[in-house]
Amino acid sequence: MPLMDRFLRHSIAMWLLLHSFVLITLCFHSATTFPKGCYPAEEDGYKTFRCSNALLTEIPKDIPNDTNKLFLDFNQITFIPNDAFRNLPALMELDLSHNAITSLESGAFRGLSENLHSLDLSSNRLVTVNKEVFSSLKARTNLSGNPWLCDCMLQELIRLIELDPGSSNEIVCNTAVQDEHAKKPFLQVVKDVDLCNIYKKTTDVAMLITMFGWFAMVISYLIYYVRQNQEDARRHLEYLKSLPNKQSKSEESSTISTVV
Repeated sequence: MPLMDRFLRHSIAMWLLLHSFVLITLCFHSATTFPKGCYPAEEDGYKTFRCSNALLTEIPKDIPNDTNKLFLDFNQITFIPNDAFRNLPALMELDLSHNAITSLESGAFRGLSENLHSLDLSSNRLVTVNKEVFSSLKARTNLSGNPWLCDCMLQELIRLIELDPGSSNEIVCNTAVQDEHAKKPFLQVVKDVDLCNIYKKTTDVAMLITMFGWFAMVISYLIYYVRQNQEDARRHLEYLKSLPNKQSKSEESSTISTVV
């Protein structure tokens, strides 16, 4: 019997231990569950997180914060919100190519340190982007394969960032402030014309036209005012002339009185 009791106690202890191990394993597994198609890896000594071609529509949550390389290419992401990568201070390479990104909030890359040396936004649907989005970045950036509007905003953006050398000639104007620049490489366009100067001239002309319009309105009003006053003065003078002359009446009365 004592042997049996000892065996039962040992069995119960083992069962409890096994049960605890299973629970811990399940908890750990649930804590490290990633979106379908995403997985961490160690590549050439770098901690990599791959979500390529995973049918993602937004930036996944719970990316390991020690990730060095993040691949989110060939997905269906359309928008990068503020602080999307804020908890990834060790990130060195970020690939967002071949998505459907149309918009980047001004703080989309906020929190990424100077460690980031490569940013790929090629083959998306970017038309225009505020330069403030990239103000804190020093990464080589690939902007090719987007339907850009070539204007002063794009020119200021290109001046701010460091373009990936192999992609700079692939930034093509889908549309432009001047129609003759459409479908041309951006770098070719800015060799011939300063897009910001065009914008300034256009703004200056618009201001001159507006000022001229106001000036013309003021002059027209003054002319109208003067003519109206002249007309009123003429009418008042005619009215005064039409009144009986008091002096004549007085003389006429005096004459009548003398006669009598």
